[in-house]
Amino acid sequence: MPIEFGTDGWRGVIADDFTFANVRICAQGTADMLRAKGDRREIVIGYDTRFASKEFAEATAEVFAANGLRTLLADRPSPTPAIGYNLVARGAGSGVVITASHNPPEWNGYKFKPDYGGSASQDVMDELERHIARVGESSSVETKPLVECAQEGAVEWFDPEPMYMENLERL
Repeated sequence: MPIEFGTDGWRGVIADDFTFANVRICAQGTADMLRAKGDRREIVIGYDTRFASKEFAEATAEVFAANGLRTLLADRPSPTPAIGYNLVARGAGSGVVITASHNPPEWNGYKFKPDYGGSASQDVMDELERHIARVGESSSVETKPLVECAQEGAVEWFDPEPMYMENLERL
């Protein structure tokens, strides 16, 4: 089954098509795309309160870190706009949010965010899908245990709330 991105990301039913294996394939495809572009900037990862969102976010971080991408991982569930704001405010190169947004609770999703924190263009989504398809065909995913990634400084947890709330107060 091909992983296809629609409006603002890829979504699927948890444990049916939205699995750890498929999330890792998406993360590897994202890392491959960023590497092909020469983009080695930090990447921000956030997640919502859906079933296993935190664990899917951690699996994503393990792949990014194993691919040499310094990763900032939210230390708590956060709304997508908070992650997008943190991505921009911290000068990160891109981000991922694990959320299915408005979809039913049995769904989850993988949203890629470019450096401006909003929805990626269709061209970017098409490029990402091509990289993900290559990974799916080769089954070549690099991953490393989260504890090891943290010890090496490749993954750092952050609280997305303070910067976001300060910005909301300014608005």
